[in-house]
Amino acid sequence: MASQSQGIQQLLQAEKRAAEKVADARKRKARRLKQAKEEAQMEVEQYRREREQEFQSKQQAAMGSQGNLSAEVEQGTRRQVQGMQSSQQRNRERVLAQLLGMVFEVRPQVHPNYRITA
Repeated sequence: MASQSQGIQQLLQAEKRAAEKVADARKRKARRLKQAKEEAQMEVEQYRREREQEFQSKQQAAMGSQGNLSAEVEQGTRRQVQGMQSSQQRNRERVLAQLLGMVFEVRPQVHPNYRITA
């Protein structure tokens, strides 16, 4: 009987060692998966940064020519505004006199659509 219980003890110990090895293998597998996931994430981030940098450089190349156009448009707009302001200053008195003349010189007239019905 002693040899039987000794055999059972050996089997239990072997089963315990096997369970420990399986648990270790699962832990190693989990670590490898986590590491692979992190590496893949780093690669994705690096690829995204490269693409973003490429996009920025192309955008700068395209916007560089548009930057000059916007400066020219802005300068033209400023010139037009200055021209309008100087025109307003020159014609201000004449327009005011004309408006005041129309307001103060009232000429009573019968409207052309008015019909006298008797």
